This record gives sequence, C-alpha cells and structure tokens, in this order.
Amino acid sequence: MNEFHPLLKRLIKKHLQETKNTPEVDVFLEAVNRTFLSFERDKKITEHAFEVSEKEYQNVLTDLKAQYFLKEESISKIKDTLKQLDSSNEKVLDQSDDLIQIIDLLQKQVRIQKDLEQTLIDSKNYAESAARAKSDFLSVMSHEIRTPLNAIIGNIHILKQDEHLDSQVESIETLELSSHNLLSLINDILDFSKMEDGKVYFSSHSIDLHKLVKDIVSTYTVKALEFQNELTYTIASNTPIAVLGDQVRLNQILGNLISNAIKFTSKGKVELKVVLEKEDDDFYDIKFSVFDSGVGISERDQKLIFERFTQVDATDKREHGGSGLGLTITKKLLELQGSRIEVSSELNKGSEFFFTLKLAKDKSSKDKKPGDASKLDKEVSLAGMKILLVEDVTFNVIVIKKILTKWGVEVEVAENGQVAVEKVGDKTFDLILMDIQMPVMDGYAATKEIRKMGINTPVVALTASVSIESEEAAKASGMNDYLTKPINPKDLKEVLFKMTKGRNN
Repeated sequence: MNEFHPLLKRLIKKHLQETKNTPEVDVFLEAVNRTFLSFERDKKITEHAFEVSEKEYQNVLTDLKAQYFLKEESISKIKDTLKQLDSSNEKVLDQSDDLIQIIDLLQKQVRIQKDLEQTLIDSKNYAESAARAKSDFLSVMSHEIRTPLNAIIGNIHILKQDEHLDSQVESIETLELSSHNLLSLINDILDFSKMEDGKVYFSSHSIDLHKLVKDIVSTYTVKALEFQNELTYTIASNTPIAVLGDQVRLNQILGNLISNAIKFTSKGKVELKVVLEKEDDDFYDIKFSVFDSGVGISERDQKLIFERFTQVDATDKREHGGSGLGLTITKKLLELQGSRIEVSSELNKGSEFFFTLKLAKDKSSKDKKPGDASKLDKEVSLAGMKILLVEDVTFNVIVIKKILTKWGVEVEVAENGQVAVEKVGDKTFDLILMDIQMPVMDGYAATKEIRKMGINTPVVALTASVSIESEEAAKASGMNDYLTKPINPKDLKEVLFKMTKGRNN
C-alpha cells in the first residue's frame, strides 16, 4: 500500500476502505499502480520535452528577430549609401525595401564607380604623360636656346678682351647684361618646372665662399650701374673660405636676391653681407643678407612676394620686368635645403632679405686662402696644352676655340663622338672637352669607348643640359667633370687647371 501511487492510495481509501484484500484484488491494484506510475513518468518526460522545446523556440525566435533587425539596418545603410552616391535613386529607395531591387541598384553603382575609377586612372596617366611631354619640351627648348646663347655670351667675352671706343664698350656691356638676363629667365622657367615635378636635386662640391661672393657682386655690377646703384659686399672676418655645397644653387639664390634688390632700387645702395653665425665639428651656419635702400615693401605685400608670377602690382611688372619667379624659386630652393627666406622691410625705406644656410666643412681645404682660385689668370699658364674639342655646332666651336687659343692652347676639333674616338686612338691629348648631344655617337657613348681603350685622358662634359641626371650620366660614362653652356671662361679655366694640375706642377 505504501508503494502505491499517491492518487491510487486516495482512490483505495475512498472506494475500497471496507473491501477485504484478496489475491485477485492485490493483482488488480498492482496493475493499476503500474499504470499510474507509468503515466506519471510519461507526464514528466512530456513536460520536460515541452520545456526544452520552448527554450529552443525562444532562442530561435530571438535569433530570427536579431537577424531581421540586422537585415533592416543593413538595408537602411545600403539605401542611405546609394542615395549619397546618386540622388536619382532616392525616390525608388524610399518606396521599396525589396532587397533584390536594392542589390540591382547597388550593382549599378558599382559599375558606375568602376567606370569613374578607370576614368581617373586614364586622367592620371594623361596628366603624367602631359607632364613628361612638358618636361621634355622644356628640356629641349632649354638646350636649343642655350646653344646659341653660348655663342653670344662667348663672343661677348672675346670682344671684351679687345680695346674699344667708349660707345662700343657701352654697347658690349648692354649685350652682356641682356644675354645674362635671358639666361636667368631660361633658368627660372626650367627650375620652376622642375620644382613642380619634384625633380630638384643638390650637389655637394668644394666652394670658395669668398670668391663666390666677389664674383657674383662683380657679375651684377653692370646691372647695378644701369639703375645708378652702388653694389658692395661685406664678408665677416670669421667667415670660412672653403665649404661644401651646391655652388650653382647658391649662386642662383644670391643672384635672384641681388637682382631683385637692384630692380627695386634707384640711385641707392645694395649690399650683400655674409657672416658665420655658429659652427660645430662638421657644419657652418652661415647667414647671407641682401640690403637695399629701395622702395621697400608694405607688411601686406610681404606675404605675397614669394607667390609665383606675383609682383606687388601691374606697374611693377612694366617698370621692373622679370618673370615673377625669382623669389618663388629662391624660397623653394632654400626650403629644400632646410632653410627659409625672411624679409624685413618698410615702405619707402628699403628692404633686407636674409637666410641662414647650413654648409658642410671642406676638411680637405684647410690651407686655402681667400682668392686662391681668382689667381688662376695670373699664375696658371695653359700655353702648349693639347685639347680635343668634341662639338657639332659650328658657332660653339668658333667661340670655344677662340677662348682656348687666347690662352695658348692647341685645339683640335671632332664633329661627333665617333670622330673623337678615332682621334684619341691616333693622338695624345692633355684633355678632352666633350659635348653630349651629337649625331652619329653622343658624348656618353664616346667617353665609354675611350675608357674601354684604356685611355685615362681627362674628359670634361660641355652641355646645354642642366639636369642632375645629365651630370650623373656624365660621371657614369667615365667623364671627370661637367660644365654647362653657356660656358663661363673663368669656370672653364678653373676646370682645365684642376684636371691638368699635374702637368702645371
């Protein structure tokens, strides 16, 4: 009785209280009890099963809701993106949440974006091609203009060596000034193009700083006199003589500043000052200043003068000329060397342009004295030197040959690289002046052939190209030095001495 199901116990107590227990009744009750117990087990199993199913159902329902909200959020974001990409999609997207339709619109936008991307790539390629074409054009034009300009400047130099009437001297000086102005303009345009293309490089060679300052002031003296100005220079006693740097660029920077000062000063003074600010074991910090007593610059205009093609107003351009690029180029050249141009000026009271440049110490020139290089004309004789001039342009040959002949140099001419190789194989020369761009065989190829023959005669490039690539190519071909046209006779003489100093000793 105690083992019966509780419900069965209650039923027995209620209905069989007074019934006698017999074997048959006991068997019946056992069977009923088993049924009750079996039902109880089935009920618990069923309840457990329903409980598990409900949990799984709720989990599935939660996941479905999350997926639904994620889908709605994704569709909303896609629709917003499509609206931003193309406003014409807005009406269609506001009226429909059809995912298939949205995907179609998305695919359309992808195709449009790919077309735009290809258009941008084509435009970029075209722009790069145009930039290369512009660079090539400027390089060719520079070469073509420099070539005849070389003859003009060279002939002016030759004319200046002779005696002339005062009126003729004035004409020659005007020709010299005009030719140098033209050369400066060509350099400005070419350098500005290089800066736009990011192709400005700096070399590092020994510079006689005192001589550089003296020479550049001498170069601009005639121009200063044209404006009735007095042009002077001051080099502080602590300023080093020998430094390492890019002489061409330093000349260009100082030349631009001096030229600018002269243009905006009349019947006044222009002065270049150089002073050592500080030094360490390896470098000098040297300050360069250009003062003038000219028209001055207002504070407002001081912010504009370094912008390209900018002059204070239109009358400045008419009165003073120039490309409007000089100060822009100067500013950029200094920035590329870690320096910056500064100006201090007051209207009608003059101006000062100044910068500090870090220049490496030339430790190989400790015993050099000021003006050593300038003594070449007096102390160095080139008489009897045998030079092979390799040049295909007739008037360049005439000019360079005249300059060399005046120095007592014996000159032989080869009209192209192939002829030069043949002549070098037959004769011995002290030095070879080699043009680069020539028919039949260019200067690079000719120099390589000469070096293959085991001939170590110094070769100096003479070229109208002013690119660092040309200079590097010259060195790679076996050339020893590099001069750009128009040829400065002083530079030519210094290079000849340097290349053949053993002969002079």
